[in-house]
Amino acid sequence: MNLVDVHCHLNHEKFNEDRDEVVQRAKDAGVKVIITSGVNVPTNREVLELAKKYDVVKCTLGIYPIDALNIKIDELDEVGLTRQAEPFDVDEELKFILSKKKEIMGIGECGMDFKYLKDHEKQQKINFQKVIDCAEKLKKPIVVHTRNAELECVEMLESSKLKKVILHSFGGRKTLMKRAADNGWSFSVPAVITRLQHFETLVSLVNINQLLTETDAPWLSPVKFQRNEPMNVLESIKQIAKIKKFNVEETADSVFLNYQRMF
Repeated sequence: MNLVDVHCHLNHEKFNEDRDEVVQRAKDAGVKVIITSGVNVPTNREVLELAKKYDVVKCTLGIYPIDALNIKIDELDEVGLTRQAEPFDVDEELKFILSKKKEIMGIGECGMDFKYLKDHEKQQKINFQKVIDCAEKLKKPIVVHTRNAELECVEMLESSKLKKVILHSFGGRKTLMKRAADNGWSFSVPAVITRLQHFETLVSLVNINQLLTETDAPWLSPVKFQRNEPMNVLESIKQIAKIKKFNVEETADSVFLNYQRMF
C-alpha cells in the first residue's frame, strides 16, 4: 500500500528510545514518505538530520506561532506544549530556511494560534506574514497551523500568491472548510479522525483530490492516551475510504497521488 504522513514530529523526545523501530513499523505498514516538521531553531536542524538518516523521511522547516513570540506563557507550560527555550530572531531563521530550499519539501509548521495567545494577535499576524512571504520566495508548499485562528489564517492566505497550501488538522466550521476548499487548498486529515466527528465532516465536504493524511505524531493519536506514530496514517485512510465509499487501496492511491502533486 502507498501511504504518506505529510505532517509529524519524528524528532520529538517521545521517540528518542525507539525512533528506528517507529520508522520501520511505518515502512512495514506501507508508509512510503514521512514528512517531519520543524517548529523553531533547534527542531529545524533536527529534522534536517533525520531526513539524511532515514530513506523514507523528508522534512519541512517551520516557525511555530507560539515560539515566534519569544515570551513565557504559564498556561502553555501547564498543558505541556513544547516551546523553544531560547529566544530567536524570526527574520534570521527565515533566511536559514531559504538557504535550505533544496533540502526541504516546504515550509511549516507555521501559522497562528489564538487559543492561548489571543492577546498577541497583532504580532502573530506580523510573524505569519513574514512566513508567507518566505513561502512565496521558496515556491514550495506551506503547512499551516490555524488553532482558533482559522478565519484569520484563511484571510491572510487568500491575500497571498500561494497556491500549494496544506491546512493541518483544520478546525474551522463548515463554511470555512468550503471556502478554503474553493481556493484549491488541501487538508491533511489526522489519524484522530477515528475519535473526532469534526474530521469526518471535513472529509465528507472536501473532494478526495484535496485530501492528504497526517499523524501530527506523537500527538493526535487514534487511541486516547497513546503515543501516535506515522504508521497510524492507515487509520485516516480507512476512515476516508468509509466516508467516500471507496475501497482502502483506492483511497491510499488517491491520497498518495495528491501528495505527489503537492510536493
